[in-house]
Amino acid sequence: MKKLLEIKNLSAGYENQVVLENVSLDIFSNDFIGVIGPNGGGKTTLIKTILGLIKPISGELNLLINKKNIGYLPQVNQIDKRFPITVFDVVRSGKADTALFSSFHKNRQEKEKAETLLQEMGISNLRNKSIGELSGGQMQRVFLCRALMNEPELLVLDEPSTYVDNNFEGELYLKLKELSDRMAILLISHDVGTISFFVKTIACVNRNLHHHPSNIISEEQLASYNCPLQIITHGDIPHTVLKLHDEHEHHGHHH
Repeated sequence: MKKLLEIKNLSAGYENQVVLENVSLDIFSNDFIGVIGPNGGGKTTLIKTILGLIKPISGELNLLINKKNIGYLPQVNQIDKRFPITVFDVVRSGKADTALFSSFHKNRQEKEKAETLLQEMGISNLRNKSIGELSGGQMQRVFLCRALMNEPELLVLDEPSTYVDNNFEGELYLKLKELSDRMAILLISHDVGTISFFVKTIACVNRNLHHHPSNIISEEQLASYNCPLQIITHGDIPHTVLKLHDEHEHHGHHH
């Protein structure tokens, strides 16, 4: 088991505002961590720091893998759909080191890789479409392909289920479960009920961070971690979630 990233006593934020305080977290090669917390609690700041987009105010963040080995799926609502680029080119752009003059051979390998990923996600038929023509779920699939182009060791997903039809949401999580055999995954979500079925551990972020050692978490524990979220389990989720919570004598509120 390889350590990919260590965060020690990290504080981060913007200008004079500290958003994350004294946060520590290690990420190992077999991790599948669901990151939950209220809006404004620091989940996005944590990601931005991991991706190197903002520098820590204090503490340390040691990335023990090449930065290229982090795949990132942004929130699709932040992608400008007017940008005239095809699905195929979006996926290929995931190769950060694609030089314009890279050899023909490498180019061919990249194209094959992109093609394979599009097939895996069931969207080869969209390859020549412009991204402006896609639905939220299709966008998500395209950008997941893009994030996987480098065969990342760590895959970071920011609120992936917010802009997606329910049908694809289930598929996405099953896909992630499959990918979690090959890479570590950090999944940011506001929906503890849904993700608890798929992830291995849960990190609650609300200015501080508490890494909970399992995917079974009660509302009492959330409260003790200062994470003001309610556990809502939806009917279309595999029944196990309800059953797991029931072992905790109905701590969760089931709707």
